[in-house]
Amino acid sequence: MIALEGIESCKTLAEFLANLIPGGVVFGLVDKNEFVWVKASDTFTIDFFTVGNKLSDDTTTMCAIHEKKVLTQDIPRTVYGKRVSIVSIPVIDDNSEAVGALTIALPKLHPVAAAFEDFAPILAEMFHEGAFLYMSDLTKIAYTQPSEKFDMPSIPVGYELDKTDIAYRVIHSKQPIIEEIDASRYGEPLNIANYPLYDDNENIVATLGIVTPKKTAVTLREMSGNLESSLEGIAAAIQQLATSATVIHSNEEILNSDINEIINISEQINEISAFIKEIADETKMLGLNAAIEAARAGDAGRGFGVVAEEIRKLSAQSKSTVPKIKQLTDIIKQKVSEASEKSTRSLDASQGQAAASEEITASIEEITSMSGELSNIAKTL
Repeated sequence: MIALEGIESCKTLAEFLANLIPGGVVFGLVDKNEFVWVKASDTFTIDFFTVGNKLSDDTTTMCAIHEKKVLTQDIPRTVYGKRVSIVSIPVIDDNSEAVGALTIALPKLHPVAAAFEDFAPILAEMFHEGAFLYMSDLTKIAYTQPSEKFDMPSIPVGYELDKTDIAYRVIHSKQPIIEEIDASRYGEPLNIANYPLYDDNENIVATLGIVTPKKTAVTLREMSGNLESSLEGIAAAIQQLATSATVIHSNEEILNSDINEIINISEQINEISAFIKEIADETKMLGLNAAIEAARAGDAGRGFGVVAEEIRKLSAQSKSTVPKIKQLTDIIKQKVSEASEKSTRSLDASQGQAAASEEITASIEEITSMSGELSNIAKTL
């Protein structure tokens, strides 16, 4: 307890300590049941601690005066709008009567809130695209820390939480929430993670949030999607090409078979031509023999001699036609042989093309799979 004559010394000490205590402090001197002197730090105040305000009997300070002993009590947010710890020290006169109290109010900060100003500036700069850290109490944003690369001016200290805010939902669900937000709300895609903070009694008292931009991840995901779509189109085109190559290969086989058949027919024509030549030679001999017999017969065989001469002429014509037929069939055979050689090369090429198309298709399928993995990686960034 404090002796009445020592009050001025306490006030002097309080003036000195007000801005030295981390987190801030409010000192209040109560005479009977009324504040007669108040000293608050620059960073922490309580509106109720005002000279002239009267205290009710159920307050910590009045209980300390009545009981003549030092009392300490944690005050919930519902009383002063913030969580505080109150220490009330009775002031005793010369008759050992409690005539007032020196009351000290300290903010009851969660350890994370107490250390926020120390760790937040460091943590915010540890992300490649920057980060924005914030803490909220149960109704509004209490602390913020932007990075050099990224800030959210739309969420200042004092911002009142509404039902659409992740911090609001974390407070009411008492569960951490991590969400990706598209550009429609804040102008760019974001990833927001928010976690509930509890006091010693397992009551939620605040939230800690971190916001990171997702421009690179979204761009990477879009590129991956475009790549995958393009690869699918290329794969389909190559598959169609492979199918066409297979059809060409089949047609080339049929064409090669037809060319070989034509070569065989040409050989048969040459055989027939040779047979015609033999007949022509025999016919010529027959015509010669007939002419000889007609000459022996004299005038009686003159008509027969004319017929024999015509037979020799037809034989000569037939014989002269055979080389032309052979020449033409040889040309056909040569051309068909050249076509057969080209057809064989085309057959080999189409077969190689089909095999190459299958290899390319397999490679593109592998790249498409890698593109899908790339998209999944982008989602985790």
